[in-house]
Amino acid sequence: MKKICVFGSSSSVLDQSYFDDAFLVGKLIAENGWEMVFGAGDMGMMGHAARGVKSAGGRITGVLPEFMNLPGIPFEDCDELIVSPSMRERKFVMEEMADAFIVTAGGFGTFEELCEVITLKQLKRHEKAIVILNTNGFYDEMIAMFEKSVAQRFAKEEALSVYEVVKTPGEAVDAIKNYKYQAMGSKWFTPDAP
Repeated sequence: MKKICVFGSSSSVLDQSYFDDAFLVGKLIAENGWEMVFGAGDMGMMGHAARGVKSAGGRITGVLPEFMNLPGIPFEDCDELIVSPSMRERKFVMEEMADAFIVTAGGFGTFEELCEVITLKQLKRHEKAIVILNTNGFYDEMIAMFEKSVAQRFAKEEALSVYEVVKTPGEAVDAIKNYKYQAMGSKWFTPDAP
């Protein structure tokens, strides 16, 4: 069973359109016979994605650090709950378990998770799909920053090909279905590099 790691906000005060997309992501994951791996949160984008999976009879593995394993924080209906010693180990477990990543709208923790899986892919530590669900254009400025880093030669142009940006949950699932890894050259920029 393919495992899809979903990253997203734990905020419960977002516009409903974000929650609707998170729920649909989860529902589509389950309808495709996939399992969701996520940060185990009951609130925000994480909780809505989890409820979407469960609405379609799907399986969920949640991963959260020990200091967050408190009443009201974890999603209670996880099929498996993994408690890690720290945030670092939490990310490592999710990244190792996942066959692909869908990044929904989020804050600093989600940004960190996105940048980490992009960096690891550039460094050839994995060959997994990374799909950014750009609900309401949420990630427009971040994508522009990525493009600026390439334009000013902080990163190679092929770095922009390690992820795909989509507008809808359906497109996110299709991106995973149609994904084919493309080998990259070295990440490193040197004076003689193209």
